[in-house]
Amino acid sequence: MIFERAVRREFAQAAAGISVALLAILASILLIRLLKEAVGGRIAPEAVVSLLGFAVLNFMPLTLTLMLFVAILLSLSRAYRDSEMVVWFSCGQPLTAWIRPVLKFSLPVVAAIAMLSGFLSPWANYSTAQYRQVMSARSDVSQISPGAFREVKRGQRVFFVEALADDASKVGNVFVATFQEGKLGVVMSDVAYQQFAENGDRFLVLEHGRRYEVEPGSPEFKVMEFERYRVRTEDGEAKPAEQLPNRMPITELLADSSDRARGELLWRIGTPISALILALLAIPLSYVNPRAGRSANMLIAVLIYAIYSNLLWVCQAWVAQGKLPFWIGVWIVHGAMLIPLVAMFYRRQAVRMPWQRGS
Repeated sequence: MIFERAVRREFAQAAAGISVALLAILASILLIRLLKEAVGGRIAPEAVVSLLGFAVLNFMPLTLTLMLFVAILLSLSRAYRDSEMVVWFSCGQPLTAWIRPVLKFSLPVVAAIAMLSGFLSPWANYSTAQYRQVMSARSDVSQISPGAFREVKRGQRVFFVEALADDASKVGNVFVATFQEGKLGVVMSDVAYQQFAENGDRFLVLEHGRRYEVEPGSPEFKVMEFERYRVRTEDGEAKPAEQLPNRMPITELLADSSDRARGELLWRIGTPISALILALLAIPLSYVNPRAGRSANMLIAVLIYAIYSNLLWVCQAWVAQGKLPFWIGVWIVHGAMLIPLVAMFYRRQAVRMPWQRGS
C-alpha cells in the first residue's frame, strides 16, 4: 500500500508538470491563430479570450490522453534508470504487478476524458460556432479594427479606418467602398462616429469628406463633397449555429443513425478507450537499459501514439463516409493495439531484470 501511494504520487507530480507544459504550448498555438484572425478583421478583438477558452476545452481530451501516457512512461523510465526496478524484480514481483497502481491512477483521468469528449467538448464546439454567428451579425461599424481592411457582406462593402480616438468615440481617416446595383461607390472622410436617434436607430455619421460614384466600364463618375453624411446601421439577425455531429452531446448522438453521427460517436467512444490502452502500454514501453541509450523508448512511444491517433482518425472518417461499418470500426483499432500490448508484456515479463536475460 505504501508503495502504491508513493507511485501514484509520483505519477501525479509528473502529470501536473506535463499538463502545464502541454496547456502552455496548446494555448500559445491557439492564441496566435486567433490573434491572426483578429488582426485580419475576421473576428473582433474582444472575442479572442472567449474563443481561446472554448478551443482549449475542445482539445482537452487529447491533451489529457497524451499527459496520462507521458506521465506514466517518464515515471517508470526513471525507475529503470535509477535501478529501482532491480529491487522490484529481486523481490519476485512481475512487471504485470504495475498494472494495478497504473489503473488506479488512470481510471479517474479516463473518466474525465470520457466526460469531456462526451459532453463538454461538443458544448465548446457549439458555443464557438454560436459565438461566431453572434459576432458576425453585429453591425458593420462595430466590426471595424483600426489599421485593417474589413470586408463584409461578401465583398459588397469594405471599411478601413486609420486611427481610433482615446475614448473610442470617434475614428479618423475613414475609407468606405461599396458595390450596389452595378455601381462602385467610395466614401472618404476625416472623422466618423456613431449617433443614436431618440427611437433607438443607430447612424454612422461622417464629416468633412467626399463620395465618388462610378459605373465599371464607364468613363463617367460623380463626385460629391459633404460636411455631414449619415448612414443608418443595424445589427443583423444572429442565426442559430448548425447542429453538426461534433457539436451534439453524446445523448443526442446516440439517437442519430446517420453515418456522420456514427463516425463522431466512434471518436467519442474511442478517445477514453485509447487513453486507457496507452496508459497500460506505457508500462512495457518504459523499459530502459542503463547501459544503452535513454531515448529509444521515447521515440517508440511517440511513434505508437502517432500511429494509434491516426488510425482512430482514419476509422472515424471511413465510418462517417459509409466505407466501414460502425460495429467494426468501433473495436478494430483498439483490438489491433492490444496485440502489441500483450506481446510487449510477454517479452518483458520476468522475475529477473530483462537485461540479465539477454533481452
